Amino acid sequence: MSLGHILLLAVALAMDATAVAAARGLAATTLRARDVVLTASLFGGFQALMPALGWLLGAQVGALVDAYAGWIAFAILTGIGVKMLLDARKPRQPSDEAEPFALRALLLLAVATSLDAFAAGISLAMLDADLVPSIVTIGVVTALLSAGGVLAGRRLGAALGRRLEVAGGVALILIGLKSVLSPIA
Repeated sequence: MSLGHILLLAVALAMDATAVAAARGLAATTLRARDVVLTASLFGGFQALMPALGWLLGAQVGALVDAYAGWIAFAILTGIGVKMLLDARKPRQPSDEAEPFALRALLLLAVATSLDAFAAGISLAMLDADLVPSIVTIGVVTALLSAGGVLAGRRLGAALGRRLEVAGGVALILIGLKSVLSPIA
């Protein structure tokens, strides 16, 4: 598998993480460098870890997880999307606003958006792709695009406010639906 093919795969795998990172940026009232770095690190790290696990665990276990990966991603992303929609309707109170960059929330999102990378890892093994360059490329591309997503989401969020928070919630629900309606590969 050529570097070009691996790069194309990396960008495709990073799209969900980038969209979710942008939604986090939309939900933020303030944005710190730590938030961008944490989001990029977790999303890129899990996106690199999952193909490595897929590679190591092989097709037997992969088929079982793959059968439920769409539903797991659907549940997590839809739940967070619905919460964003509900939060957008409430008057803002600084004391009760959820932290969009809370570690627990970011970990759940990182796992949900990287489940497709697990199946991709199984494919990489079957295609005899070099594991280390593949997972490094997937992780770095996802980290960079996720950081860009957070920054773009925050910039748009500052300009357009709650309408984008609603759009972010709808986008997460649609990504969750996509994970159930289309096969993960």
